[in-house]
Amino acid sequence: MSAEIIVDASNFDQEVINSDIPVIVDFWAEWCVPCKMIGPILEEVADDYAGRLKVAKLNVDEAGEIAARFNIISIPTLMVFKDGEAAAQQVGAVSRDVIEGLFKDLI
Repeated sequence: MSAEIIVDASNFDQEVINSDIPVIVDFWAEWCVPCKMIGPILEEVADDYAGRLKVAKLNVDEAGEIAARFNIISIPTLMVFKDGEAAAQQVGAVSRDVIEGLFKDLI
């Protein structure tokens, strides 16, 4: 079972902004093919880094207000949050190495 969590407007601040460990948020949508391409990589990352990093998925179609809050204009967008602040961002489908590079120095 994956260690990913689903976030939306009701729990975003609690799970992401107030997290005591870094969080990588996957801004995605069901219809987005590149989003589906990185999905399995993020599931692996969630499992491999459990306890040191949270992997959160935010569906932009269901939580557009959160996507707008962070000026998400293209998906997939990955944002890493540490201590409540955005620390890194990557747009597009990328490799696991690139994804790990976003957070490795933060955990």
